[in-house]
Amino acid sequence: MSEELKVGMTHQIERETTEEMSAQKVYPHVPDVYATRAMVGHIEEVCADMVLPHLGEGEQTVGIGMNFKHMAATPLGMKVRFNASLTEVDGAKLTFEVEGFDEKDKIGEATHQRFIINAEKFNSRVAKKAGT
Repeated sequence: MSEELKVGMTHQIERETTEEMSAQKVYPHVPDVYATRAMVGHIEEVCADMVLPHLGEGEQTVGIGMNFKHMAATPLGMKVRFNASLTEVDGAKLTFEVEGFDEKDKIGEATHQRFIINAEKFNSRVAKKAGT
């Protein structure tokens, strides 16, 4: 892990919502809007993307926790933006505060935690668990 990871770092992503991000892709009897599962994915993405340039050789991050609120519906086709701030670095454990917005409203917020891992060791344990 690079020493460059500092509390207060920020990062932002913007995405256009698509049909693949519809809540109806999970369950057909809900509104055809930007899905909670898509928002959670975007929250993970903005945090992982922030950290990526600061990882060492063979390192990756994995999500280990999230306290999340989906606060407003977003019509498909509208752009969403996620702003993340690194709020704590505790060894390999990273904590972020994230806010999400569509073109009109604040749509979500989360505290998200990620852990820096050695990809080779992690993948070896997963393969062993899978029996391969």
